[in-house]
Amino acid sequence: MPAKTSPSELLIRQRLNALTRALPGAKQGDPQLLHHARVATRRLREALPLVVHGEKGRKLGRNVRRLTRALGPVRELDVALDMLETLPAGADAPRGAIAKLRQVIREERQRMHAEMCARVGRVDLDKLRRRASAAARKESSHPRRRNPKRVVDAQLRAARRAVRLREAIENAAGIYLPDRLHEVRVAVKKLRYALEVSHELSGSRATARIRTLKEAQDLLGGMHDHEVLIARVRGVQGSKAPNLRLSGDLDRVVRRLETECRKIHGQYIALRKKLLAIADATAAPLSRQAPAA
Repeated sequence: MPAKTSPSELLIRQRLNALTRALPGAKQGDPQLLHHARVATRRLREALPLVVHGEKGRKLGRNVRRLTRALGPVRELDVALDMLETLPAGADAPRGAIAKLRQVIREERQRMHAEMCARVGRVDLDKLRRRASAAARKESSHPRRRNPKRVVDAQLRAARRAVRLREAIENAAGIYLPDRLHEVRVAVKKLRYALEVSHELSGSRATARIRTLKEAQDLLGGMHDHEVLIARVRGVQGSKAPNLRLSGDLDRVVRRLETECRKIHGQYIALRKKLLAIADATAAPLSRQAPAA
């Protein structure tokens, strides 16, 4: 009877399968599959260091990071287009300004998509899949179905992510500071993916923390998307606005987006205490590991 797949090997296989399914559609221009492919690369990057060690693991991680970075710019443009599609036209979002923004962003997406495909094509996905699967299989050979040391390693990795999240939240304070809030967003995202790995390796079904982190990630991600779109509107205003009327209309769009940013920030502030509590609870293994005085 063939040996059962260990949780460690399954962890890598699932993430590789998600990436393999989504990437062809992403290259064909499907926005949803592009998003799925990018998320799959991030989840794979979080899992690889726990399962594949040494230079082999670092090399695999670098290849996956190249995919993440290649997919990023087009994903941002897709989000911007989606936001413009769902922005109701009105006095604070004039139709002419919205149409101009869509035109400019679609043209940029077309150019960036071609560049994305070229960058993705430089990563041999089949080879990456074979090597990551083989490495995970080799390093997952363990007499027990679950490797206790790997579970502890995953918990400690999540604990370090939690410490970074607390630092980012405290640094951002309660003020609307986009750069500092971006650091909170990144820290929330990394902790969420780290907890997913830890839960899968340990077989835990306690997912309340992950759900709260996803809620915060969605909030802060939405805020970041608005800020990115504001920067693009300003760029169009400075280089492509043909008249003062359109420039004024673009100003109104910016004010509308800024108002939305502050609303989202208020929702994040309401969630802040929960995030700090999650960070403290997840970081607990580090304090237990500290040597006695």
